[in-house]
Amino acid sequence: MTTAHNQAKSDKLILLGLILFLIGLVIGLSVPFLQNPRMGLSAHLEAITNGMLLMILGLIWQRIVLPSKWLTIAYSLLVYGTLANVTAVMLAAITGFGKMMPIAGGKEGTNPVEAIISFLLVSLALAMLFVLSAVIIGYRNYIQTKKAA
Repeated sequence: MTTAHNQAKSDKLILLGLILFLIGLVIGLSVPFLQNPRMGLSAHLEAITNGMLLMILGLIWQRIVLPSKWLTIAYSLLVYGTLANVTAVMLAAITGFGKMMPIAGGKEGTNPVEAIISFLLVSLALAMLFVLSAVIIGYRNYIQTKKAA
């Protein structure tokens, strides 16, 4: 992947992180009006945390040494995982559903809504496990490349 292309991905991650952080602040204002305020607080925190994750990874993205295809997959899954996370929890906060999140007060809801929430939660977990594994390997590769130079 070219340096300019990598810089563009880095910049996009930082911008998306800033936007997601702002969305988190707006969600925080809506917490008292949601069907499940505790889940709304979780959505607020998820958006802020995921926004910071995107910004941090954007800052180090150019140091991730992986084949171009793997970088593209990791980037796509990172964006999907962070947005799916906020979407799933916010949907649960709005509807009051989310049986996979009982600690936040999620109750079993209608099949279509539960299916969407469950799909998002499972798929984002798998996506983020892949992303962070790839980033760790890519950053380790960067350190080894730096040592060899």
